[in-house]
Amino acid sequence: MIQDDLLSVWDEKNAGNSTMKRSKHEIFSKILEICVDGASKTRIVYQANLNFRTVNPYLQILIENNLLEASQDNHKSYKTTNEGVNIYEKISKINSMLLKE
Repeated sequence: MIQDDLLSVWDEKNAGNSTMKRSKHEIFSKILEICVDGASKTRIVYQANLNFRTVNPYLQILIENNLLEASQDNHKSYKTTNEGVNIYEKISKINSMLLKE
């Protein structure tokens, strides 16, 4: 389940090493953070440093797991659900504990 993946412990090889690729849970976490107050796909792409092709699977997984919701007003926007905020806060807490020195 995606929640288990999102809450998996930080890979020590990646901690503090900016040359390593980001893990999926880091990308999921960043998208959840960006969408707390609602965001367009363009905003997500730029702030999460993704592209329009790679962002779609992440959005789909978050929506399927009720961590993100899509609304269609004048243009499509994405908002982190209450459950998504809860997951994001847990991830942030785990990361801050692991990155303490």
